Amino acid sequence: MTTLVFVHGWSVTSTATYGRMPQALQQRAAAAGLPIELRDLWLSEYVSFDDRVTMGDLVRAFDHALRDLHLTDASFACITHSTGGPLVREWLRAQRDRPGRYSTIRLSHLVMLAPANFGSALAQLGKGMLGRFKAWFDGVEPGERILDWLELGSPESLSLNLDHIHGDDPARHGQYLFVLAGDRPDRKLYDHLNSYTGEDGSDGVVRIAAANLNASHAVLAAPQSAAAADTLALNLMRAPRSAFKLVASAAHSGEQHGILASAAAATVETILRCLAVRSAGDYTALCDAFAAENAERDAGKVELEPAGPFAPRVHIHDPRSLLIVRLADEAGEPLRGAGFLLTAGAAADPDLMPQGFLLDRQANARSAATISLFLNRALLAGDARVPDPRNTRKTLRAAAADHRPYGARVQPGDLGGLVHHGLADSAAGEDLIALFGPHETTVLDVVLPRKVHEGVFRLTRQLAPEDFSRPQPGAVVP
Repeated sequence: MTTLVFVHGWSVTSTATYGRMPQALQQRAAAAGLPIELRDLWLSEYVSFDDRVTMGDLVRAFDHALRDLHLTDASFACITHSTGGPLVREWLRAQRDRPGRYSTIRLSHLVMLAPANFGSALAQLGKGMLGRFKAWFDGVEPGERILDWLELGSPESLSLNLDHIHGDDPARHGQYLFVLAGDRPDRKLYDHLNSYTGEDGSDGVVRIAAANLNASHAVLAAPQSAAAADTLALNLMRAPRSAFKLVASAAHSGEQHGILASAAAATVETILRCLAVRSAGDYTALCDAFAAENAERDAGKVELEPAGPFAPRVHIHDPRSLLIVRLADEAGEPLRGAGFLLTAGAAADPDLMPQGFLLDRQANARSAATISLFLNRALLAGDARVPDPRNTRKTLRAAAADHRPYGARVQPGDLGGLVHHGLADSAAGEDLIALFGPHETTVLDVVLPRKVHEGVFRLTRQLAPEDFSRPQPGAVVP
């Protein structure tokens, strides 16, 4: 028997959020004669709508609740939605790092539906006036501490994801992680006061790239042996490969198109494919199959949204990339007020970047030197002509040439003084195209040299009183 635990997302107040998914999985597995028994179902009820509750609190309470499971082999599988994904991943990290405090129950399969692994652009708005008004209307609190975690570029989410990127491959140890993400918003749920709910490249709440665990960590820093201290070299590290599947026409929520509540046949079948994995070989094969299916979906990326008596609205579902930039110096001090620019071409000119490549920019409210850039990866990499599916002789978008090589430039707010930073550029001729993975997130740490002048600390043999309230900077300390 497979014990299956469902974990919902943020701000849920009823188990109605699961829709027919538990029953549909149980029935479909039995009808297909699959060797997966889902009779032992558990539905989570956790509180995220209390402003005092933190992600750490949920992890502790989740671990305690798991002890009530009646397991035959001390293992279980888990299906999560939205915030439930990072919650369970935080529990896995706590279980690994603090084995004496957390249970030894083994999670074999983690199937994440629309997980906010790198957060959501909506989280920042949820903590604002509109979010508080909605929470008041619903008779609950926004859940501010959970929203802190969910905000793009939060220290907490980056800590978890960098741990994953630099960590061991879970599949090598018989633990299998899957991400299933809807490929478009439900247009009927569009909020005219919040354009993020209709954002292409998302499911209406979570960006596809922010769900995907196939992520990277990059560092732009001055090498120790660099002749020019303000020339930055790139170092890139990729996460262990994770199974990632785009579910066509699925949205984040809603009874008709929601990836969880609608219990669509395609989603149910995909979940069962995930739960059928029994070995690292099975997992690799499913990763390959999902990649091929995603490529097929990307090839047919035009959506024509009905607009009543008017011509349909055209949506071109290009692969997007999420670039989370953290600006700091070698001492770890955040570079507040610094500018970060992407450049293009041999001239390394920001004005040569492809038109329309930048879709959104959001600074983290608690870490102002952390900026999330939502980018059109197809325009950055170059894209073929996009024909009109109604008449392929017509063109919806002309072929777009890439503008490589891509570089980066940092413009600090302090260019002078006893302690300051200098203008810095990525190395000439180095192409940063690897930062823009299709449907992927890259965390980019930009580290500038900290220029400390000898005027900060001097020794003198002059015994007579000497005023040094206006020190001369002098040379830069090596």
